[in-house]
Amino acid sequence: MSDPSLETTVGPLALKNPFLLASGPPTASGEQIRHAFRLGWAGAVAKTITPDTMEIQDVSPRFAAWKDEKAELLGFENIELLSRKDEAYWTAEIAAIKRDYPDRVLIASIMASSEPGEWQDLARTVQDAGADAIELNVSCPHGMPERGVGAAIGQHPDLVGGVTRAVRKVAAVPLIVKLTPNVTDILPAAEAAVQARADILSAINTVQCLMGIDLETLEPRPSVAGSSTYGGYSGPAVKPIGLKVVSQIARELQVPLMGIGGISRWQDAAEYIAAGASAVQVCTAVMWEGAGIVRGMNAGLSGYLAGKGFSGVGALRGRALPRIGTHAALSREDRRFAARESPERCTSCGRCVTACRDGGYHAISIAGGEVTIERERCDGCGLCSYVCPGGVIVMLPGA
Repeated sequence: MSDPSLETTVGPLALKNPFLLASGPPTASGEQIRHAFRLGWAGAVAKTITPDTMEIQDVSPRFAAWKDEKAELLGFENIELLSRKDEAYWTAEIAAIKRDYPDRVLIASIMASSEPGEWQDLARTVQDAGADAIELNVSCPHGMPERGVGAAIGQHPDLVGGVTRAVRKVAAVPLIVKLTPNVTDILPAAEAAVQARADILSAINTVQCLMGIDLETLEPRPSVAGSSTYGGYSGPAVKPIGLKVVSQIARELQVPLMGIGGISRWQDAAEYIAAGASAVQVCTAVMWEGAGIVRGMNAGLSGYLAGKGFSGVGALRGRALPRIGTHAALSREDRRFAARESPERCTSCGRCVTACRDGGYHAISIAGGEVTIERERCDGCGLCSYVCPGGVIVMLPGA
C-alpha cells in the first residue's frame, strides 16, 4: 500500500495537507505567512482586515494564560483586536505572497461595519489582490461586539445571513463564514450562512471568558492599568467545545468544514477530521510553540493514517459521526465495572477511595495498604479510573 495522502479538499479549495494558520497574531504580517509556508503549512488566513475607516488600537498587555504546574498551557485568553495594517499593505502582500507561493491557499479574513456595502467593497479589494478565498469574521468576541460587529453579528442568524448574502453577490472566490461558539445553539447561524450560499464554514472562534483575578491586587487578568474586559479563550481547554460544534454541523448540514479550537498536536487534528472537518486551522499552539509544529503534525497524521490503513485524509473524515447521537439512544445494556489492572503498580495513594466515597458509590476501600473494589456496589461511572495517577484502575466489561 502506498503512503497515505495528506492532500484534502475543503469545498472548492485544494490543500497540500489539512493544516492552515488561523487568522490571528501568527498571520499579522506577510513575512509571518511566508515563514509558515516555508515550514510546510498548506494555507493561512490573514489576520482580519478592516476598512481603513475602522480604527484599530490595541492595549497592553493583552494576553493571559492558564498553565499547569509544569508551565504547560491549558487555556489562553486574548483581548487583541484585528489587523492594524491598512488595506494598501494587505493588497500588496496578498499579491506578493501568491506570487511566491502559488501552490498554497491564502485566505483573507475581513470585517466591516454593519453596512453591507463596506463588506462588499472590502471583499472586492482582497479578491482583486489575489486572495484564494474570503473568510467573514462575524465571531470575534471582544472589543468589536461593542461596535456592533464581530460576535454581535454572529449571534444573530438573520445578520449572519445578511452579511453572507451581501458578500456573496460580489465574491467570485470561495466564501467562508467563521462562526462564534458564544451562542445557545450553533445550527441556526450555520444554516443561515449556508442558505446565503457560503461555500465553507469554519468553527470555532474563541470562547468569551474572564481568565482570572489576581488575589493580591484584585485586578482581573490581563490587567490593563488595573482593569480588564472579557476576552477570547483558546488553547487545549476549548477543544471539546470546538469538536462539539463541528460535529453538530457535520451531522445536520451538507457543508465543508474547517475545524478550529485547541489544536496543538496531530491527534487533535485527527479528532476534528473524524468529527467531520476537512481541514483545521491553528493559532494558539503556534503562538506558544512556533510555526515549526506543522512538521510533527504532518508526520504524525501521516503515520496514523498509514497505521489505520486509510488511504488519506478523506477516508478519516466523519468516521466518528455515526457514533454521536442523543443521550436517549445510548445503550443501557452494556455495563463496565472498575477493576485493578497490574495491581503491583498501585501505590495505595487512596485517591480512588476518596473519589468513590465523595463522588461515587462507596465501592472502593483500602485496608493495610490494599485497595479493594466491591463489584456489587460499583455503578460503573468511571470516576476512579480518571483520578488514578498510575492508570491501575480500568473499566472492564461486566458479565
